[in-house]
Amino acid sequence: MSQTVQRHEDSATGGPSSAHGISGKGLKGGQLGLLAVVVLGISTIAPAYTLTSALGPTIGEVGLQLPVIFLIGFIPMILVSLAYRELNADSPDSGTTFTWVTKAFGPWVGWMGGWGLLAANIIVLSNLAGVAVDFFYLFLSQLTGNAELADLAANKPLNVITCFAFVALAVWVSYRGLHTTKIVQYGLVGFQLLVLGLFVAMAFANWSASETSIPFSWEWFDITKIETFGQIAAGISLSIFVYWGWDVCLTVNEETTNGKKTAGVAGTLTAVVVLGIYLMVTIATMMFAGVGTEGLGLNNEENHANIFTALASPIMGPLAILMSLAVLSSSAASLQSTFTSPSRSLLAMAHYGALPKPFRRMTKFATPGFAIFAAGILSAGFYAVMHVISENVLNDTILALGLMICFYYGLTAIACAWYFRQSVLSSARNFLLRLVCPLLGGVGLFVVFFQTAVDSWAPEFGSGSEVFGVGLVFVLGIGILAMGAVFMVIMAKLRPGFFRGETIRRDTPALIVPE
Repeated sequence: MSQTVQRHEDSATGGPSSAHGISGKGLKGGQLGLLAVVVLGISTIAPAYTLTSALGPTIGEVGLQLPVIFLIGFIPMILVSLAYRELNADSPDSGTTFTWVTKAFGPWVGWMGGWGLLAANIIVLSNLAGVAVDFFYLFLSQLTGNAELADLAANKPLNVITCFAFVALAVWVSYRGLHTTKIVQYGLVGFQLLVLGLFVAMAFANWSASETSIPFSWEWFDITKIETFGQIAAGISLSIFVYWGWDVCLTVNEETTNGKKTAGVAGTLTAVVVLGIYLMVTIATMMFAGVGTEGLGLNNEENHANIFTALASPIMGPLAILMSLAVLSSSAASLQSTFTSPSRSLLAMAHYGALPKPFRRMTKFATPGFAIFAAGILSAGFYAVMHVISENVLNDTILALGLMICFYYGLTAIACAWYFRQSVLSSARNFLLRLVCPLLGGVGLFVVFFQTAVDSWAPEFGSGSEVFGVGLVFVLGIGILAMGAVFMVIMAKLRPGFFRGETIRRDTPALIVPE
């Protein structure tokens, strides 16, 4: 069908809309190509960091079925990435979830989708900074031969101060724009992948020499070996964490060459590449270390926080320092690149009048400077608070992050099916990519969300930390969503235009699906 494009003055910005119904935000287009966007996606996912943080908790839930859990966790990710591609091809916008869900379900649901995305990013930024601190002091210890330096990470005041320094450095690079970010990421991501490849090769070559080693078995891919659905849900929730971050490829769609196509392709390609990396590292690690509770065993709770800390020396010998440096560079690189997503989301929410005007302030580098600084302050503050109240910051924040990811990814996928409801029967392709895949991915993620939420109410869930008898993971995950609802009501009073549908409307041209 044909439709005359309606132009209107955006009451949030005072500027005219573009031909596709979305007014410019001040971002500079054409800065990134496909390779650069994929590198940015891999950097945000941070394979070395995510594996050292998540392998222990995940294998604690599912044991030898770790590889099949990663495969199962990948299924909703690839389904959701296809939904993102369809939405991006129709309406490329840096607000992604916030903008698309608003157009599909209205401003109230859209605002909560945007909040879920922001909350996930703030949580993971604090987590990234924590891992960077641990491996920074471990690297100094290995470099100087002074074992006491590694213990400095346990000094809470020093740990928090060092975390603030890492966040400040990441904010500075992000402030200077995507060109600077791209240069930094090429080097850090390349080094990280090189060291992971070396780790895998040496683990396969020497696995039989380990006292806790186990031979490879295809039974690791047998889901029937998992005893309860709760284990599957918890395992998938943790698995989802290790894939999360590919959607940053869509966040930079307004700054990418041919953003309607390139950003979506990059997101899907990033997820597939990372799956391959994870399966190789996981199998090699299980074969070398086994899943026992003693020594190098992956179920040894002393190894859970940082798997690579325990295994780097036995596998890599004198080259173990490279793994410490790789995880440090991985977490630092992801800390920096992850700022891209919340800053663009905050910019979009302010641009459409859902947040105060300062969040849409742009710098001479074409970056949302105020939003970047705000994300940095929030993430550093969250880390400082969590470090005081939780004995196992990494585990609890990873589990809470899984809740946030399931919420906003699932909501975006279901929004895709509703958004394109008028065209899903026009072709087999549309039926599959606009209805079946999004619904399967979205519903699956919400099932995991609710199962994990119920399980996390118990104080013993996660690290065992609790608040008034309620598990800390539940307090973080559900509590932060509830806090978002409170802020939404406040914003509705302060910025009513967005909530009345004046800035993103159901009848905007982006909602009309071309034949």
